[in-house]
Amino acid sequence: MSQTIREKTKLLNRVRRIRGQVGAVERALEQEIGCADVLQLITGARGAINGLMGELMEDHIRIHLVSPTPEHAAEAAEELIDVVRSYLK
Repeated sequence: MSQTIREKTKLLNRVRRIRGQVGAVERALEQEIGCADVLQLITGARGAINGLMGELMEDHIRIHLVSPTPEHAAEAAEELIDVVRSYLK
């Protein structure tokens, strides 16, 4: 069972907080808030997204790479590599 199922409520709460942070960025831009304040809001949203990504990546590694069957490990590793590559673009 993956973390997205086991920790569904926790993950959805994190996503909702991220949505709120992105909404704050939008409101700040609409209200023409200063650049430094908008950048700070963006930094917070980015940190929250990175935290969510890190949590899911950690669980993926623990569940699918640490002690799976050999054929499943190779597939899970390829999935993780693809995600990391696209994330770092």
